[in-house]
Amino acid sequence: MRLSRSLAPVTLALALALCAPYEATAEEQPPPSGAECRTSVRGSHVVAHCHNAYVDVDRVRLHIECDRWWDLDTDSTPVDVGPAMTVELTGRCWKEVRAVWISHQRL
Repeated sequence: MRLSRSLAPVTLALALALCAPYEATAEEQPPPSGAECRTSVRGSHVVAHCHNAYVDVDRVRLHIECDRWWDLDTDSTPVDVGPAMTVELTGRCWKEVRAVWISHQRL
Protein backbone atom coordinates (compact mmCIF):
# COMPACT_ATOMS: atom_id res chain seq x y z
CA MET A 1 0.00 0.00 0.00
CA ARG A 2 2.77 2.42 0.81
CA LEU A 3 4.50 1.67 -2.46
CA SER A 4 1.51 2.78 -4.57
CA ARG A 5 1.16 6.03 -2.60
CA SER A 6 4.82 6.87 -3.15
CA LEU A 7 4.46 6.26 -6.89
CA ALA A 8 1.38 8.47 -7.22
CA PRO A 9 3.26 11.82 -7.30
CA VAL A 10 5.80 10.42 -9.76
CA THR A 11 3.05 9.07 -12.01
CA LEU A 12 1.18 12.38 -11.85
CA ALA A 13 4.32 14.35 -12.69
CA LEU A 14 5.06 12.06 -15.64
CA ALA A 15 1.49 12.38 -16.94
CA LEU A 16 1.61 16.18 -16.70
CA ALA A 17 4.95 16.29 -18.49
CA LEU A 18 3.62 14.15 -21.33
CA CYS A 19 0.44 16.22 -21.65
CA ALA A 20 2.22 19.59 -21.68
CA PRO A 21 1.53 21.71 -24.77
CA TYR A 22 4.04 21.34 -27.56
CA GLU A 23 6.01 24.48 -28.37
CA ALA A 24 7.87 24.59 -31.65
CA THR A 25 11.50 25.57 -31.52
CA ALA A 26 12.83 28.58 -33.38
CA GLU A 27 14.07 26.32 -36.16
CA GLU A 28 10.59 24.84 -36.74
CA GLN A 29 8.64 28.13 -36.74
CA PRO A 30 8.19 29.82 -40.11
CA PRO A 31 9.85 33.20 -40.44
CA PRO A 32 7.53 36.18 -39.88
CA SER A 33 6.01 37.62 -43.03
CA GLY A 34 3.10 39.66 -44.29
CA ALA A 35 2.44 43.31 -44.85
CA GLU A 36 0.92 45.43 -42.10
CA CYS A 37 -2.15 47.24 -43.42
CA ARG A 38 -4.13 50.17 -42.09
CA THR A 39 -7.51 51.12 -43.49
CA SER A 40 -9.53 54.30 -43.23
CA VAL A 41 -13.11 54.99 -44.27
CA ARG A 42 -14.35 58.50 -45.02
CA GLY A 43 -17.94 58.53 -46.13
CA SER A 44 -18.10 56.09 -49.01
CA HIS A 45 -14.36 56.16 -49.81
CA VAL A 46 -11.88 53.58 -48.48
CA VAL A 47 -8.09 53.88 -48.44
CA ALA A 48 -5.66 51.20 -47.27
CA HIS A 49 -1.90 51.55 -46.85
CA CYS A 50 0.10 48.32 -46.64
CA HIS A 51 3.79 48.20 -45.69
CA ASN A 52 5.87 45.04 -45.90
CA ALA A 53 8.77 45.01 -43.43
CA TYR A 54 9.79 41.44 -44.26
CA VAL A 55 11.83 39.73 -46.96
CA ASP A 56 9.00 37.69 -48.52
CA VAL A 57 6.62 39.22 -51.05
CA ASP A 58 3.02 39.56 -49.83
CA ARG A 59 0.09 39.80 -52.26
CA VAL A 60 -2.69 41.95 -50.79
CA ARG A 61 -6.27 42.71 -51.85
CA LEU A 62 -8.76 45.25 -50.54
CA HIS A 63 -12.30 43.97 -49.97
CA ILE A 64 -15.20 46.38 -49.45
CA GLU A 65 -18.70 45.36 -48.38
CA CYS A 66 -21.28 48.07 -49.01
CA ASP A 67 -24.20 48.68 -46.67
CA ARG A 68 -27.02 49.03 -49.21
CA TRP A 69 -28.36 45.88 -50.87
CA TRP A 70 -28.18 47.43 -54.34
CA ASP A 71 -24.62 48.73 -53.91
CA LEU A 72 -22.06 46.31 -55.34
CA ASP A 73 -19.34 44.96 -53.05
CA THR A 74 -15.86 45.29 -54.53
CA ASP A 75 -12.53 43.47 -54.42
CA SER A 76 -9.41 45.19 -55.70
CA THR A 77 -6.94 43.55 -58.02
CA PRO A 78 -4.11 41.78 -56.19
CA VAL A 79 -1.04 43.93 -55.55
CA ASP A 80 2.40 42.49 -54.73
CA VAL A 81 4.11 44.23 -51.82
CA GLY A 82 7.84 43.56 -51.94
CA PRO A 83 10.32 43.96 -49.11
CA ALA A 84 10.36 47.48 -47.61
CA MET A 85 7.56 48.62 -49.96
CA THR A 86 4.37 50.50 -49.18
CA VAL A 87 1.32 50.40 -51.44
CA GLU A 88 -1.98 52.25 -51.39
CA LEU A 89 -5.26 50.54 -52.24
CA THR A 90 -8.46 52.50 -52.76
CA GLY A 91 -12.11 51.75 -53.39
CA ARG A 92 -15.57 53.05 -52.70
CA CYS A 93 -19.26 52.35 -52.40
CA TRP A 94 -22.01 54.58 -53.77
CA LYS A 95 -23.38 55.08 -50.27
CA GLU A 96 -22.28 53.75 -46.86
CA VAL A 97 -19.52 51.20 -46.23
CA ARG A 98 -20.42 48.21 -44.03
CA ALA A 99 -17.08 46.39 -43.75
CA VAL A 100 -13.51 46.59 -45.03
CA TRP A 101 -10.75 43.99 -44.85
CA ILE A 102 -7.46 43.06 -46.46
CA SER A 103 -6.58 39.56 -47.62
CA HIS A 104 -2.96 38.37 -47.75
CA GLN A 105 -1.34 35.70 -49.90
CA ARG A 106 2.25 34.77 -49.23
CA LEU A 107 4.22 34.18 -52.43
